[in-house]
Amino acid sequence: MSEKESPRSKRRDQRKLLRFAVVGLLNTGLDVGLLFVFLGLGLNLWFANALSTGISLVFSFFVNRSFTFASSGRALHQAVWFVLVTLFGLWVLQPATMFLVLHAADALLANPWLMLSAKGLATLVSMSWNYLLYNKLVFRSQQR
Repeated sequence: MSEKESPRSKRRDQRKLLRFAVVGLLNTGLDVGLLFVFLGLGLNLWFANALSTGISLVFSFFVNRSFTFASSGRALHQAVWFVLVTLFGLWVLQPATMFLVLHAADALLANPWLMLSAKGLATLVSMSWNYLLYNKLVFRSQQR
């Protein structure tokens, strides 16, 4: 049985995924909270989302690097890839998903629950993207 298929390896991957989910929930809470604060301050949706996700990006890098993936790789190299992967998820996938959900409902910001649902779906899309690429590219194990 190879290291990739061993029960120990599977448990390690499951723990990593659980840590990613916990960090993602904390990060999402920060992101969504900031989004609604910025919207409440009168910023438009796209700028408020860019600002909330940008702040959350910094938090996410440090917590994922140290806690989720326990990485000791080259921090600058990882930071560059992390930013590229994350910004695509946050500033391309999330707004596109939100636009599609909100446009399909034809009620742009008219219903706060619809906005929250759109943000939730957009977050799931970008979190899936992020985990796959963080695990395989950004914080890849030196053992691979």
